[in-house]
Amino acid sequence: MADKKTFYITTPIYYPSGKLTIGNAYTTVAADSMARYKRAQGYDTFFLTGDDEHGLKIEQKAEAQGIKPQEYVDKMADSYKKLWKMLDISYDKFIRTSDPEHVAAVQKIFEKLLKQGDIYLGEYTGWYSVEDEEYFTESQLAEVYKDDDGNVIGGKAPSGHEVRLVKEPSYFFKMSKYADRLVEYYKEHPDFILPHSREKEMINNFIKPGLEDLSVTRTTVDWGIPVPSDPKHVVYVWIDALSNYITALGYGSDDDSLFKKYWPADVHLVGKEIVRFHTIYWPIMLMALGLPLPKQIFGHGWVLMKDGKMSKSKGNAVYPEMIVERYGLDALRYYLMREIPFGSDGIFTPEDFVERVNFDLANDLGNLLNRTVSMINQYQDGMVAPVVKDQDEFGEDLMKTAKETIAEYEKQMDALHFSQALDAVWKLISRANKYIDETTPWTLNKEGKKEELSRVMTNLAESLRLVAILISPIMTQNPVQMFKQLGLDWNNADQKKLEFGGFGWNVKVTEKPTPIFPRLKNDVEVKYIKEQMKKAKPKKQTRSEQKQEKHITIDDFDKVKIQVGQILSVEPVKGSNKLLMFKLDFGDGQERQILSGIRKFYPDASELLDKKVLAVTNLKPRKMLGHESQGMLLSSEKNGEVKLAIVSDEHANGAQLG
Repeated sequence: MADKKTFYITTPIYYPSGKLTIGNAYTTVAADSMARYKRAQGYDTFFLTGDDEHGLKIEQKAEAQGIKPQEYVDKMADSYKKLWKMLDISYDKFIRTSDPEHVAAVQKIFEKLLKQGDIYLGEYTGWYSVEDEEYFTESQLAEVYKDDDGNVIGGKAPSGHEVRLVKEPSYFFKMSKYADRLVEYYKEHPDFILPHSREKEMINNFIKPGLEDLSVTRTTVDWGIPVPSDPKHVVYVWIDALSNYITALGYGSDDDSLFKKYWPADVHLVGKEIVRFHTIYWPIMLMALGLPLPKQIFGHGWVLMKDGKMSKSKGNAVYPEMIVERYGLDALRYYLMREIPFGSDGIFTPEDFVERVNFDLANDLGNLLNRTVSMINQYQDGMVAPVVKDQDEFGEDLMKTAKETIAEYEKQMDALHFSQALDAVWKLISRANKYIDETTPWTLNKEGKKEELSRVMTNLAESLRLVAILISPIMTQNPVQMFKQLGLDWNNADQKKLEFGGFGWNVKVTEKPTPIFPRLKNDVEVKYIKEQMKKAKPKKQTRSEQKQEKHITIDDFDKVKIQVGQILSVEPVKGSNKLLMFKLDFGDGQERQILSGIRKFYPDASELLDKKVLAVTNLKPRKMLGHESQGMLLSSEKNGEVKLAIVSDEHANGAQLG
């Protein structure tokens, strides 16, 4: 017996810096729908998802919560797995970049590339955004801050997040060495990047201007994978995160049987914002490793709101849990795959969501099922007879529509066009509803035309059987209920042949059909969703609320070093309307520099000269707009007014609070 054809599909590995929205769920539901479709076709399918757990932002998130980075990412990974379970995501593996097997494989990959000369040691200078976990050249910044001499001292990334200048030793990957080879690969594989517009964007915006070598390590980050031959460096996101697609299959380990079986991937599903990394950096890494490239990389669009990208701070974020808990899983999965043409951006509105549920699911599909099962019970004692060959013109047209639907559906699903595939299915649903009006079963029953009536009822039941099968990769729960109401067994493969007349019937439907999609009250549900979106917006906290923490022990308090310092100088930081730069004397003969965001509360900062203040002096130094801050000044807040914690002159410089 020949081996099954394999199919390997992946999502991006999500960065666990916060709660996932329906935008993140969109990618994963799409990948899950494709994996289920391929399994139903008989493919030996492997579906990978996971999270990307290293980096400075994770360090900072963990520090803010008073826990270790590993504890933080463990908690986040558990929350993601819980969400995927709620969304019925049928992944075969959830990879985490902190997995020991992944860490070991990444270290082997790095050392191999280093040994063969594709990686070299240099120095990196660039503008870094912690929020984006990305570096930018000055020309890429959306906004720059300059001093009086015209020197750039800071700015904002295209995302709007602040950047800071970073200079550090770094290992670089020779991207430029492979640029021509990559462009040639694009030409030889025209469907490697989809939609095709993304390929043009990669060539024109990133490769033609000159592909720069890529910084692949950091010395200013602790939470990452150490370079074995130079442990003060940790492997930066590109090699660490992108290699998950092969390390998850055992590449670089003693057991690489899955890698040999499934690689190269059939499709990487990614959001359009990370297409560059997957279509330039990743293929070049694979070329350098001497490995086959994935067959296809599909960069889908975003789930947007009317006012732009989904954001908690805007109060327009929609979380999948809220939708599923109130409207059911299939309503969400259907909406995401139907409303948003794959590859293009789509706009979520509460109004559109409720309309889709009411018109497509409750009216078109739900009503068709309910009417059909009710009429079979009423007119045929619940029995469905086999499909007959002899059909009238209406039956012939219904069968023709079913055949065309199956062909179109498979064509669109194979192309990852989920919205178009569902469009095809709904044409069959619409045709079946029209078939009821054309044949008027109630008239056939009244006139005693039993044979014609039986044929009509069977044709409707058969149409619904096919619809249930077709929608099952996308809607995972209601097809099972549809089968049950039709008297069928979802686990019986013989009943799932995808052909009109492919099943022999002679079964009894359920006696009491239950609406699978109850109709929603439009105004009520739109209002509910909007209220939930507003609740998702973080409440603006006062400074005192922000500083409230859980109880600590005396041992925790002993870790904090609070000292008296005398202000020697204070001046505004150029390029910022918030920061003041202080130089202080802590009695050790050396000046210490501390930056504080209190400028608006001290418009005449000179009044603070010679004052004695309290400061935490054992904080890890950090850069702010290119200036190092070596501590934190303590302050109080009341009614929105912030004041430094000033002490009397009787306290000696350097005296420690305790």
